[in-house]
Amino acid sequence: MTVSVETQKFIEENKRRYEELKAAGQQHAPKALPGPTPRGTLLPEGAAIHAETIPGGWYWSTPLKAGEALRIHLAHGPAAVSMIAWSAADASERLNYADTVKVQWTSALGKGRVLFSDMGRVMFSLIEDTTGMHDALVGGSTPASNRARYGETVLRNTRDNFILEALKLGLDKRDIPPALTFFAPVRTDADGNFRWIDGARQQGDFVDLRAEMDLIVALSNCPHPMDPAPDYAPPPVEAIRFQAPAPAADDLCRTATIEAVRGFENNAR
Repeated sequence: MTVSVETQKFIEENKRRYEELKAAGQQHAPKALPGPTPRGTLLPEGAAIHAETIPGGWYWSTPLKAGEALRIHLAHGPAAVSMIAWSAADASERLNYADTVKVQWTSALGKGRVLFSDMGRVMFSLIEDTTGMHDALVGGSTPASNRARYGETVLRNTRDNFILEALKLGLDKRDIPPALTFFAPVRTDADGNFRWIDGARQQGDFVDLRAEMDLIVALSNCPHPMDPAPDYAPPPVEAIRFQAPAPAADDLCRTATIEAVRGFENNAR
């Protein structure tokens, strides 16, 4: 396809403007986020509220009040856990991973980052994370991706899991946002192709997500579409709801970027 001179100029001007905005945003960000949380880090004594084991291929949902947190723990081996969420006050406000990536100028999510709703508010803070290897680009599995990966055998998948969970919650297909998948080490190469990073997750990995508003959270424990493992054999995953420590005035997630600061200002309104 031949691109006209006018179109090429338009593309270059948009690219220049994007780089200016990105530089302005990152100028206020920390030079480097903290390293991964050590595996084996325990929850504070008496903090646990409820614990659930999600079998391989299955799903689960929970309410999560502001100030509570959810630990997703690979206690039984490497797995990929997809997540969607809604505001408990209004299910039309949903987790939006596209805005989460755009607003923070990165798809590399880890400790110190936040997850935005589609209304510019902060739903979650990533307060602890052992890997920093999560997928905010590809999404969860579907019947089609399972067939492409494993053949015609009917296997559980994230899309259908979330449809079932949405129906149980009195919602509909149209209420299901794209999913963010934890412990799915997907990155893009220099040519913009997705690639899976082998060995980037292991048994014992976890992520702690602090709720910044009252939420309904749904999880699906199904293999990621890009997982190179030849067999469909997701292990169980532990989900633990707990009372998070109160954030300090200099809480990293609340102060790391000017975009996060604005998100929390929107929460306060």
